Amino acid sequence: MLNGAQLLLQTMLNAGVDTCFTNPGTSEMHFVAALDDAPDMRAVLTLFEGVATGAADGYARMADKPAATLLHLGVGLGNGLANLHNARKARVPVLNIVGDHAASHLQYDSLLQSDIETLASNVSSWIRTSKSTAELSKDALEAIEVASTAPASVATLILPADVSWGEGALAATPTQKPSPPSAFEGTIADIAAVLKQKRRCAILLGGKALSAEALSLAASIANATGAKLFAEAFPFRMAGGGGLPNIERINYDSNQLSEFDELILVEAVNPLVGGTNSINCLALASLSQNSLSSLRELSTELGIKGDVESVSSEPLEPPTGELNIEKACLAIAAMLPENTIISDESNIAPSTLSTYLSKAPRYDLLSLTGDAKGQALPVSIGAAIASPNRPVFVLIDSQNAMHTIQALWTIARENLNVQVLVFNSKTASQKTNTSKLDFAKLSRGMGVSSSKVDSVDSLISGLEKLASGKVPQLVEVELP
Repeated sequence: MLNGAQLLLQTMLNAGVDTCFTNPGTSEMHFVAALDDAPDMRAVLTLFEGVATGAADGYARMADKPAATLLHLGVGLGNGLANLHNARKARVPVLNIVGDHAASHLQYDSLLQSDIETLASNVSSWIRTSKSTAELSKDALEAIEVASTAPASVATLILPADVSWGEGALAATPTQKPSPPSAFEGTIADIAAVLKQKRRCAILLGGKALSAEALSLAASIANATGAKLFAEAFPFRMAGGGGLPNIERINYDSNQLSEFDELILVEAVNPLVGGTNSINCLALASLSQNSLSSLRELSTELGIKGDVESVSSEPLEPPTGELNIEKACLAIAAMLPENTIISDESNIAPSTLSTYLSKAPRYDLLSLTGDAKGQALPVSIGAAIASPNRPVFVLIDSQNAMHTIQALWTIARENLNVQVLVFNSKTASQKTNTSKLDFAKLSRGMGVSSSKVDSVDSLISGLEKLASGKVPQLVEVELP
């Protein structure tokens, strides 16, 4: 007979959730014991809850399905909130499991007792404290369904210890859920009519509309109609390089759209809400619709045949001369391996980096979606586990790296193909008092081999090692 923890794990596996990022405590020990007896569930240990939640985010971005977290009570959830905030803004599915005291212990208001549901409400679209082992499987399935239904979200399941150790229930099997629908025929016809008028139109792409296939379709539509393409400011995953168009990203200045009469939203949020711009907004695909199939149908309605031609460009040549930020960006783009996943929180020169990366081999970019610092390193863990045959490059500055530097320990423990570039600018370090940090030593202390570079030649040598590596490495780039 299964206890509650075993029941929960079996229900998760039945629903396709087979990875759990953990930082447990005593209240979760029955779940930890159940993990030992569940070979089909990959359990990934972290040293900090913010690493576990960020890794679940990165996994969902690449696997397009939820991973689970396992957090210790409300204080553990509190430590993980920043990256759950980023996951919420990324609109990715996460099954967030938080342990709690047994119901009979709540009356004692112990040291770690807290209002978990209130803490979870800031980042969760669904919250439930399971009241009994008999209800646990149903609760888990509902959480996974809510998290996975577009627009995807964080669902928090609170697991009291007595529910975890209780016995007497069976694991449930989910029913198949329908795929997100395409845009309505009338909507497609109306937007096609607007585009055919060749008025001043902008198309804003977000969510899965920034995949390689969707970008190609959108570019063909823009080329045929004269519309201009934009991307969300902080995409959860955006394809680039390899001949894909380099699309301008919307920033906080709405003047980027001031010249347009019409704005067509494709799985994107209107950036002008609350502003004074009088642009007319039309939604081709909402956050709960299938943007790729909607773009296909719009292309057909417009009579466009074939995909857009790839943007041709000469291979980038690595830089020479004195090392600076621009040459660092060029070197990264020139040395980037094919099919890399880039987890970026570098802040070194976003527009410069984007320009050079557009000429690099094909890659996927995972950006900082909610501006809560310390995302890139944890996200790389989940991305590498979800996509084990692809290299993962982390681009991060020294200040952001310190928020979740413990992620290096998990990267080493799991022996992930994660290659880390930490940009340590002398000017920035003086402003933030981080000039004494030695990331090469910090990295080696957590089991990741490392080196320092301070010239163009040494940076290129370091990038060559990263590009050919299968084990995790860190390069600290000392910038002026």
